[in-house]
Amino acid sequence: MRIAFGSDHAGFELKNKLMPLVAELGHEVVDVGAFDASPSDYPDFAEALGRTVLDGRAGRGILICGSGVGASVSANKLPGIRAGLCHDTYSAHQGVEHDNMNVLVLGSRIIGIELAGEIVRAYLRAVFSDEERHRRRVAKIAALERKFTSPVEDRK
Repeated sequence: MRIAFGSDHAGFELKNKLMPLVAELGHEVVDVGAFDASPSDYPDFAEALGRTVLDGRAGRGILICGSGVGASVSANKLPGIRAGLCHDTYSAHQGVEHDNMNVLVLGSRIIGIELAGEIVRAYLRAVFSDEERHRRRVAKIAALERKFTSPVEDRK
């Protein structure tokens, strides 16, 4: 699978440490930036990564900023992106299995490289369960996206 990576300056170092791990696991890596540690804005990379996933240039994404919060909020503004901020392996695999999460968000100032690697492995091994209850819930998420990206009169 192709995995898109994106980070701002705060996540740059962790991103560069995780990309080789993902390649070693047999995945192709697509780096959408940042390409250096100079100050940058996480919404720019959340959009670039989200577009890469949405247009099919990557099957999933991994997005990193300092806390993970800003990147997660930004990525979830793109209809079709289901980004989850995970700092444990359970959330990383369950987010895929139950919620069809397509972007893993990490906080580089919250977790270290060893835990980040474990979380990434759990995320990449996970598969959406396709159980009816999970399909129904993901469909409701998509309906919310449509409701709030449609004209005002359709939001009722």
